[in-house]
Formats: sequence, structure tokens, C-alpha cells
Amino acid sequence: MDTARFYIVGARPTEAVRNLARIEGVAVTGAVEDVRPFLKHARCAVTPLRIARGIQNKVLEAMAMGKSIVSTGAAIEGIEIQKPLDLLVAETPWEWADTVSKALCADSLPFKSERNREFVVQRYGWANSLRRLGAVLEAI
Repeated sequence: MDTARFYIVGARPTEAVRNLARIEGVAVTGAVEDVRPFLKHARCAVTPLRIARGIQNKVLEAMAMGKSIVSTGAAIEGIEIQKPLDLLVAETPWEWADTVSKALCADSLPFKSERNREFVVQRYGWANSLRRLGAVLEAI
């Protein structure tokens, strides 16, 4: 089995997060122009957001690319989750360590999640969004 690599991708990482790059197998990118190349090769997307308001596009973007998700409850709170999805939730550091370890196992979460992709396309894709907008415009 290959050694796992953990990429922390996102704008403005704190100093504590930047220091994680000292650990072998951890890369901290900072802001990137396009997150898709990182998601393309990811076993799963990890969204450990402790404070989140509304729908988290980071989660939806990963799901739209057919990725399984390991997340906090806060990061998925605004998403109208429909079971079954390829999604695991962790909150405490011990839960995170255990859950991400499980996610790396082939039998825990699939590498390619058609369920997650289909959910995002059906619920949050343009066709559904425009249909809902049309209904609002017709009502006024």
C-alpha cells in the first residue's frame, strides 16, 4: 500500500496549520487557483470546519466530483442530506483519527462516490436551482 499523503488546501492557513507541513506526508498549499486537481486524486475530502454558516461549497464541490466526505456536523449542517451518502462525521480529535483511518480503508468509503455526485447534481445542480427560481419569480 502506498503511503498516505494529506493535503491541506485553502486560503490563509494559520501558522499552526502551516507548521503541520513539517510532518512527513503533510503538505499545506495555501490558496490555490483550482482545487479540482487536488480533489481528483484524493481518497476522500476532509472538511474539519468547527464554525460554518450556511451551505459549505467546499463540501458540495467535493461531492460533485464524486468524493466521499469526512466532515464535522457543522460543515454539513446547511446541506439537505439524504441518506444514503458516502459521508462520515467526526467531532473530537480521537473521532477524527479513527474516522479518517477508516476512510482510508477500501471497504469503509468508496474512492468514487456516485451517490454523492448524483445527490449534488439532483439537489443543487443548475436544473433544480433554476426550477426553484422560476417558481419564485412566477409567484411574484
